[in-house]
Amino acid sequence: MCRFVIYKGTKPVQLCHLLTRPCHSIINQAFDSRLRLDRRRPINGDGFGVGWYDSSHDEELGSQPCIFTSVTPAWNNVNLIRLAEKIKSPLVFAHVRATTAGSLSLDNCHPWSFGKIMFMHNGGIAEFPKIKRRLQSYLSDEIFNVVQGNTDSEWAFALFLSKLPNVHARNFTTNVLRKAMENTIAHINEMTEAEGITEPSLMNFCVTDGDSVIATRYISSRTEEAASLWFSSGTTFSEYAEGGHYKMSKMDKRENIIMIASEPLTFEKADWMEIKTNHMVVITPKMNLLQIPVVDKYYVPPSDPAALNRATDFASAKGFLSPDPRRDAIARSHDTDALPTLEPI
Repeated sequence: MCRFVIYKGTKPVQLCHLLTRPCHSIINQAFDSRLRLDRRRPINGDGFGVGWYDSSHDEELGSQPCIFTSVTPAWNNVNLIRLAEKIKSPLVFAHVRATTAGSLSLDNCHPWSFGKIMFMHNGGIAEFPKIKRRLQSYLSDEIFNVVQGNTDSEWAFALFLSKLPNVHARNFTTNVLRKAMENTIAHINEMTEAEGITEPSLMNFCVTDGDSVIATRYISSRTEEAASLWFSSGTTFSEYAEGGHYKMSKMDKRENIIMIASEPLTFEKADWMEIKTNHMVVITPKMNLLQIPVVDKYYVPPSDPAALNRATDFASAKGFLSPDPRRDAIARSHDTDALPTLEPI
């Protein structure tokens, strides 16, 4: 079981404020999870990765993200601690890994990149070996050769790249990235259904081109809950008490900071709201934040009581969701309309 965090801000953040200093940072969650506990593999010690974009706009450095990965446990990597204190970026992807598919190697550490695009995944494609050859057959030679590891996640990234109208484009619109993500999920569902696979796939995907961010909370089921995914937004994210206690402050209506995480980075419940199952979160270059339903056979409209009564057994058994029933009470106690939702017409 893995987990990730995304940061996008109008100003660069020092990586240590996301990765190492908060008492419930993604690195501390890797060995001391409070909401997501995988009893099969309770520690995310099978490597990590962090990717970021340069904030200086130096043409010599290019527009591609910089990615640092390691197969060592994130909490025990002195180089990560050193780098986090000296690097700032307005857009950061970070991921910690517990192997469920693919070997322990640098090639299998998220995030991955191709040109400007960066991608990571939390979840799993059900019975992936049964569709692997079918998926590969849809890829061009160039995109097929992008894949260096052996995880379902990286092959999903390759499939996403194949859905872009021009994978080498200098710029991508938010709608192009969104459509490619929708098509990727639809294609994976089509392939698993063709193989008669009935187990749901957990597809919390996230992708960015350095300007827009697309993140999904998705499961190929009408009755089961997806892997957890939360968001927080405000004007400042800072330490308010010794010991790494952070909070998100909101001084006005502007969104200077938007964070998305598998598990909240703070213990301040009011800071975080749960993203709806089978929805996509879109962050535009101008920091607009939207929640858009993924409308397919697994979509349950909010007006249907089933939308609030999805079972948690499947995701919690795999360590992607807290089995504690209080999780639902916490999530529903928030104002679920705070994140604008675009419903289908």
